Amino acid sequence: MAALRVRRRRWIGVRLRFERRGRHSFEAYRRGADVIAFDMDAAGLADVDTLLQAMGEAGEAPASAKAQVVVGDALALPYPDGEFDCVIASEILEHIPQDDAAIAELIRVLKPGGTLAVTVPRWLPERICWLLSDEYHANEGGHIRIYKADQLQAKLVRGGLTFTHSHHAHALHSPFWWLKCAVGVEKPDHPAVKAYHQLLVWDMMSRPALTRVTEAALNPLVGKSVALYFEKPISNDSPV
Repeated sequence: MAALRVRRRRWIGVRLRFERRGRHSFEAYRRGADVIAFDMDAAGLADVDTLLQAMGEAGEAPASAKAQVVVGDALALPYPDGEFDCVIASEILEHIPQDDAAIAELIRVLKPGGTLAVTVPRWLPERICWLLSDEYHANEGGHIRIYKADQLQAKLVRGGLTFTHSHHAHALHSPFWWLKCAVGVEKPDHPAVKAYHQLLVWDMMSRPALTRVTEAALNPLVGKSVALYFEKPISNDSPV
């Protein structure tokens, strides 16, 4: 996703599954935001909380920043209207049968003038995963729909937001998931899958120039995710 510009802003990251283990929350916290990592996966959140606390103790975030984790339901966010300056919903809407209700909640808790970022799997890479494996999506908590970016954008605009921009990301992850689907998504110890996963971990940790340039070039073609950015308009009757 694009760089976050946060300075003592109240921020929530909503996830159903922590495939990337709270990385958006970590980055926002590092940049000085007051962060809430929100998810229905208590075990995953416990790991995120451990890392957030370790960051604070190590001085990796400003002393003024705050971070906490909250277990809950994306269909009933336990916050008042307009609570957050920034909301990131990362790879959740493809899991939720009542996606319109989830979108309404995300918009409700966003402050007028605030930013909402939504990421979902991109149509083409996701379609290939579905063709390669029923197991990939036909399971509890799996991907129940494939979005086209313009259709998802229209849903959020109908909810009252203003679309600002979009981009694609994680092109190196697309072949990994195609490989997993081809050999079986429940076979993480397959030699080819393990080797590719190690490559991805190394890339995320080391961020070498070669893979960064390669992924940037491939993102418009096969980026695994599409990120859409919106703002909530300020009206005359918006709370100050």
